[in-house]
Amino acid sequence: MANVVRQAEQPGGSLMSKVPQVTLMFWFIKILATTVGETGGDALSMTLQLGYAVSSLIFLGFFAITLAAQVTSRKYHPFAYWAVVVATTTVGTTMSDYLDRTLNLGYVKSSIFLFCGVLLVLFIWRRTVGKIEYENITTRKEEIFYWVTILVSNTLGTALGDFVASTAGLGFETGALIFAGLLALVALAYFWLKNIPASVLFWSAYVLTRPLGATLGDTLTKAHAQGGFALGRFVSSFSIAALMVVAIALASGRQRWAENNR
Repeated sequence: MANVVRQAEQPGGSLMSKVPQVTLMFWFIKILATTVGETGGDALSMTLQLGYAVSSLIFLGFFAITLAAQVTSRKYHPFAYWAVVVATTTVGTTMSDYLDRTLNLGYVKSSIFLFCGVLLVLFIWRRTVGKIEYENITTRKEEIFYWVTILVSNTLGTALGDFVASTAGLGFETGALIFAGLLALVALAYFWLKNIPASVLFWSAYVLTRPLGATLGDTLTKAHAQGGFALGRFVSSFSIAALMVVAIALASGRQRWAENNR
């Protein structure tokens, strides 16, 4: 899973890639990260009643700290990388809720707005760098575009999940099944439709994992009357985070074993 690097720079000043290889384990951990982002974001904004604006500011601070650690690191660190991903999912949760509920944009308008935001970031990335990457991030500029895209896409995913589950009235469990099915279609396209650029499929899947995680998180924590399991937000968040730590450790250990036995 992990594309662990041993050096800080390549000849010519380019950075070695500090993002993981995209494998099945990558997507498993990503879904866990998006789920804990939903439960963790709601824990601050709803359970602790800090509100969406204050919670967003707190998580933006968390995102800034983790991003600084990731960008300034000399090589790929699995836990540092996934900490930034979790930060984008938590701030994406509260920012989306702020747009939808506090500013009253609604899920449809906010989804369209954020979808255009993702396309705009990818367009600027393409025009500035000349290509859109997802595994081989080798320059500082690409790294910044990479994380901005992830932040906006995770915010979009939250709005999409709420739209399907709430506005469309399909419920959280049905919403999770819908987004899981869409992810399966993207996976099939990867194996069967070779004319579609891999970067397009990756970022499509990346967006879809967020509403999947959001609906899974709401399924765990919402009341029985709302179709959930009524588990506590903090209990759910800590449990999923613990599972994430185990998965990251296992994936990293497997990678080190593979490298030592080459």
